[in-house]
Amino acid sequence: MPEKRPFERLPADVSPINYSLCLKPDLLDFTFEGKLEAAAQVRQATNQIVMNCADIDIITASYAPEGDEEIHATGFNYQNEDEKVTLSFPSTLQTGTGTLKIDFVGELNDKMKGFYRSKYTTPSGEVRYAAVTQFEATDARRAFPCWDEPAIKATFDISLVVPKDRVALSNMNVIDRKPYPDDENLVEVKFARTPVMSTYLVAFVVGEYDFVETRSKDGVCVRVYTPVGKAEQGKFALEVAAKTLPFYKDYFNVPYPLPKIDLIAIADFAAGAMENWGLVTYRETALLIDPKNSCSSSRQWVALVVGHELAHQWFGNLVTMEWWTHLWLNEGFASWIEYLCVDHCFPEYDIWTQFVSADYTRAQELDALDNSHPIEDFKKGMNMYLTKFQQKNAATEDLWESLENASGKPIAAVMNTWTKQMGFPLIYVESEQVEDDRVLRLSQRKFCASGPYVGEDCPQWMVPITISTSEDPNHAKLKILMDKPEMNIVLKNVRPDQWVKLNLGTVGFYRTQYSSTMLESLLPGIRDLSLPPVDRLGLQNDLFSLARAGIISTVEVLKVMEAFVNEPNYTVWSDLSCNLGILSTLLSHTDFYEEIQEFVKDIFSPIGERLGWDPKPGEGHLDALLRGLVLGKLGKAGHKATLEEARRRFKDHVEGKQILSADLRSPVYLTVLKHGDSSTLDIMLKLHKQADMQEEKNRIERVLGATPSSELIQKVLTFALSEEVRPQDTVSVIGGVAGGSKHGRKAAWKFIKDNWEEVYNRYQGGFLISRLIKLSVEGFAVDKMAGEVKAFFESHPAPSAERTIQQCCENILLNAAWLKRDAESIHQYLLQRKASPPTV
Repeated sequence: MPEKRPFERLPADVSPINYSLCLKPDLLDFTFEGKLEAAAQVRQATNQIVMNCADIDIITASYAPEGDEEIHATGFNYQNEDEKVTLSFPSTLQTGTGTLKIDFVGELNDKMKGFYRSKYTTPSGEVRYAAVTQFEATDARRAFPCWDEPAIKATFDISLVVPKDRVALSNMNVIDRKPYPDDENLVEVKFARTPVMSTYLVAFVVGEYDFVETRSKDGVCVRVYTPVGKAEQGKFALEVAAKTLPFYKDYFNVPYPLPKIDLIAIADFAAGAMENWGLVTYRETALLIDPKNSCSSSRQWVALVVGHELAHQWFGNLVTMEWWTHLWLNEGFASWIEYLCVDHCFPEYDIWTQFVSADYTRAQELDALDNSHPIEDFKKGMNMYLTKFQQKNAATEDLWESLENASGKPIAAVMNTWTKQMGFPLIYVESEQVEDDRVLRLSQRKFCASGPYVGEDCPQWMVPITISTSEDPNHAKLKILMDKPEMNIVLKNVRPDQWVKLNLGTVGFYRTQYSSTMLESLLPGIRDLSLPPVDRLGLQNDLFSLARAGIISTVEVLKVMEAFVNEPNYTVWSDLSCNLGILSTLLSHTDFYEEIQEFVKDIFSPIGERLGWDPKPGEGHLDALLRGLVLGKLGKAGHKATLEEARRRFKDHVEGKQILSADLRSPVYLTVLKHGDSSTLDIMLKLHKQADMQEEKNRIERVLGATPSSELIQKVLTFALSEEVRPQDTVSVIGGVAGGSKHGRKAAWKFIKDNWEEVYNRYQGGFLISRLIKLSVEGFAVDKMAGEVKAFFESHPAPSAERTIQQCCENILLNAAWLKRDAESIHQYLLQRKASPPTV
């Protein structure tokens, strides 16, 4: 690898106060013209101005000090590597304010970043392009020369010159719309001045859209823009947004600062969504809901994403982090509060249990790797933070200080043990009955994905710990702050037959390892459901992580999984199913893969029989999610009755006799493909072509990889790069192949290597490249594969995915070690289980 040049922030001698920007995109030639007039302040006399600029050609540039002659720049020196341009002037620019004028041209690229083009088909079948933006983290510089760092804030006056039959949107409301003098088919649309804000949050969209609108109860105009003819599909998101804005306003006690907010569905979009201030952009599948054809999980996904992006309108947009290393201030907070918001809008979603499963345990997985990076009176502290740093930039310490002042607790001291060092603790606990009391011995050490921490100076945390017992499973019997390596605790009046559990509600950011007698006593609490759902989930998830890290045997986890026979909760099943999936992928490298499929069928068939195929009266959102999950698991594992019924329903669906409900489509498609042939694949590809909704296309794309034979797998991989699949969705097709079977994994990796140029060029170092690499290689479990992956990326560098590649190689080695350690004992356990089936 060539030596990395040191990264430099922009010089501080000139900074912007306001950008007045007019852009004129050409939707046929894919270029744009731009005129920038920036009010700037020269803080230190200089004869050059350094700005960020990428893929833009500057035609002329000048600077006019206030009340003085214009000085024309005599040189534009582009540092392409650093995405900077230096404008040189023939005389010194003195301190004070002035106007910087730049005329430039750029390209509407097809890389889903900067100012780019997005392909769509009109209702009459004509292919056209919209011009849209995606600037976070550092791509505003592809649309106009600017000081593209989050801390360099200014106001923006944006105008767009567009064909008069197109919709033009930006962060603010339209204040003027007039004919363009040079061309009667164009209009100039002028938007109101923005508040002081960062460049990465600026946005504009030019295209053809319909919309639905409403006013939130605090008077903000809310619109959801959809593809033409699909306004109906924007109503669900509109309802969520209109309920959410007043909720956040009351929660933070800071009003939403702009007169309007638009949410818009963009056809080609790399992320799930982007929180541009006042103009939030989404993938179609993260915003559009069709009352007939959308499944329950899509509704929930839309509600979460809308909640997440709107939280950013305060946290991130009003207060921006000082530099990208503090990005967790934005994302961590928005990810947490999106759940609070969905709980407010849809109490029936039981969303907090799902939060523990989706975000909390995911963060723990990453933070246990060596390649991770460091990050009560809560409402009051948040309000102080938001009001104090309004339109400014904050660093992590500022948030602790605001929370500490509001709560009077030593938050900074506790939190610094968490954000200043990587990882988190494992709490080992054993207990002893002493007369009427239970004595617990707690010890902490660092949890590492690669096993027990072995190092000289073991890091220590201040860990808030809660302890509950079977006497009152929903309330803490005791709360302590564990601030030393070992502690003894006496729980008064706990009978020998009562269980004791740490981390009530699974909110503490630590893993717990129980002595075998303590674990044994918790199993009945899972079977009879007296342990609350989040605690059942956390217990199983902790054990799975400990087994993965080699701290306990995987057989222990399998025994605990068998205790979930009476489990009714969707989220608990979802987490368990996810972990079983990981184990199943691991064991696809052995010759007893079929035995683990039998285990999956045994675990899931009782709940499958209880649920059946058709919704029962009075069922809700979570039952629908659970039915899809369970039938998919049973079908994939080859459960005979499930497979037969899936084939019957699929035939009726294809023949138009009885259309499958949206919630059953994924499990049925997956099941028939996994156990199908080339004609099944052809039917699926035909359904894909006919689908009008992006959600249905994605649903099919995600299951194609289940196809069993090697030549069909090649057909699916070729399809992934075809015109039929949107560029952002190619990733889920290839990922599906890699996750579908052992053979698929090898084929997908070979396909990526063989087509690397095309694949890399498609995503140009956006985060989709990281996602693709992760999905296609993380299932390997042979030491030499880690070397092969590492070597491939050394000769085909993907700088933006560097950390992902390191994490993947680390995971492959961990998988290989896990197999070596536990494969034999898992095999023995499964054989012995078959010989004497457990009595439930």
